[in-house]
Amino acid sequence: MSKQDTIMQAISAALGGLHQAENLLNQTAARIAQSPLSAEAPQDQVSLSDNAVSLLVAQTSYQANLDTIKVADEMENSTLSLIG
Repeated sequence: MSKQDTIMQAISAALGGLHQAENLLNQTAARIAQSPLSAEAPQDQVSLSDNAVSLLVAQTSYQANLDTIKVADEMENSTLSLIG
């Protein structure tokens, strides 16, 4: 496997991780936004501490995946400068 393939796999995995972090953030925001006064079927009370943890997990995951993309970009630029 070439270095370029490895870089592309890292970027692809990081993009998938960003998508998962976004989904977690959206799900958590939807749970927090649920009103206990809504006309829908009664839901369990929103646990703000559980949702705060979910938001922190989403934030950490998002940042880690962004860092992965930055490192992969730096690796690709280094490889290109060595070639050229």
